[in-house]
Amino acid sequence: MSSWRGPGLGRGGSAYGRAYGRLEPVRQARPGYGGLRPGGLRPGGLMRPTTLWQRAVARQSLLRRFDWLLTAAVLGLSLVGVLLVWSATEHGLGQAGADPQTYLKKQLLNIMIGLILMAAVSTLDYRTLRTYAPVAYAMTSLGLLVVLSPVGSTVNGAHSWIALPGGFQTEPSEFAKVTLILMTAVILSELRDGDRRPRPRDLVAALACGALPLALVIAEPDLGVSILMAVMLAGVIALSGIRLRWLAGLGAVIGLAGLVTWSMHLLKPYQVQRLTAFVNPSADPTGTGYSAAQAKIAIGSGGMFGQGLFHGSLVAGNFVPEQHTDFIFAVAGEELGFVGTITIVGLIAVLLVRSLRIAVRADDQFGLLVASGIAIWFAVQAFVNIGMTIGITPVTGLPLPFVSYGGSAMFADMIAIGMLQAIHRRHSVFD
Repeated sequence: MSSWRGPGLGRGGSAYGRAYGRLEPVRQARPGYGGLRPGGLRPGGLMRPTTLWQRAVARQSLLRRFDWLLTAAVLGLSLVGVLLVWSATEHGLGQAGADPQTYLKKQLLNIMIGLILMAAVSTLDYRTLRTYAPVAYAMTSLGLLVVLSPVGSTVNGAHSWIALPGGFQTEPSEFAKVTLILMTAVILSELRDGDRRPRPRDLVAALACGALPLALVIAEPDLGVSILMAVMLAGVIALSGIRLRWLAGLGAVIGLAGLVTWSMHLLKPYQVQRLTAFVNPSADPTGTGYSAAQAKIAIGSGGMFGQGLFHGSLVAGNFVPEQHTDFIFAVAGEELGFVGTITIVGLIAVLLVRSLRIAVRADDQFGLLVASGIAIWFAVQAFVNIGMTIGITPVTGLPLPFVSYGGSAMFADMIAIGMLQAIHRRHSVFD
C-alpha cells in the first residue's frame, strides 16, 4: 500500500518533493515484498536473528555462552577412554568367544547418554538447582538405602550396585557426589541478617547433611568413595568462608574419627590389607600388592611412545586386574607411553583450570561453592586413581573421570560438567 505526502506534509517528503511541490509515493514495508519484517529491528537498529543458524550463533545464544575449552577437554578424555577401554577388553572377549567390541559399544552408549544429560543440565538456570537439590538428595539417599537391602548386588567386595533389567547396573554412590555438593552449597550459601560468612549452625547443618550419604556409603562398604565424599565435604566447607577456629575443630574431629576407626578395627580386612600393601608394597607382591605392582610394570614397559593400541603384551595377557576400570591408566602407560599419559594429565589439568575459573567468576556464593566442589571432586579422584596406578596412593577403587569404563560414573561426571556450564552461562550474560 502507498500513501501520498506533499511538501511540508510530515517527515516522509523528500528534498526533491519539497523543492518542486510534487507528490511522491512513500512505500510501507510489507512482509514478503522485500521490506523489513515487523519486529525485524532491535532497539538501536540491530537486526534480530531470524534463521536457526543466526539464533544459534547470536551473542546471547546457548552455544556462544558455552565454555567450549572445558567441553573439548571432556570430549578428549572421553575419546581416549573409549579407545583404551576397547583395547583393554578386545583380546579377552575374543578369547572367550564373545563380541570383541562389547565394551566399546557400551562405553559409546554411556558417553552419548552422558552428553545428553550434560546438555540438559547446562540449559538450566543454575539457581534453579537450589529447588531441585533437596529432591535429588532424597532420591540418592533412597538409592543408597536400597543398595543395602537384598535388592543390592555385590561387585568386588562392595555392596554398591542395583541390578536393572537388561543386564544393566547403577551405582547410587556416584550420584551421591553430585547431590552432596548441591545440598552443602545450598546450606552454606544461605547467609541471613547481613552475615558475611556461614554461622556455626550452618556448619552443623552441612555436616548433618553430609553424614547420611557418607554413612550409607561406608556401610556398603566403599572406602574410595567415602574418602572422596569426606574430602569434598571438608573442601566445600573450607571455601565457604567459615571461621578458622571452626575449620580447625572440624579437622580435629576428622582426624579423631580416622584414629578411632583404625584402632577399633572398623575397616574390612581387605581394606586394611590394601593400606598395609601401600605402606610396604614388597610385603605381598603376589597377593594384595599384585594389582599395583603389575600396573607399575605396565606403565614402565611403555617407554616414551608406548607399544601401540592393541599391542600391549601385559594388557593382552590381562596381567593387570580391572584394567578397563580402576587401572585404565596402566593401559595408557603401556600402549600410549609417556606421551599418552601426559596427554591425559594435561586434559585433566585443563578441566580443573576451567572449573576453578568458573568458580572464581560465579555470580554468587552458591555458584562458587558448586563449581569449587566439582573441581575438588575431579582433582582428588584423578589424583587417587593415577596415584594408585603408579604406587603413591593406596588402591581404593576410584575410576579415572571420563576415561574408565562405567555408566553411573560417566553419567554423574557429565551432570557435573552440565552444572559447570550452567554457572558459566549465567555469568556470561553480564560479561
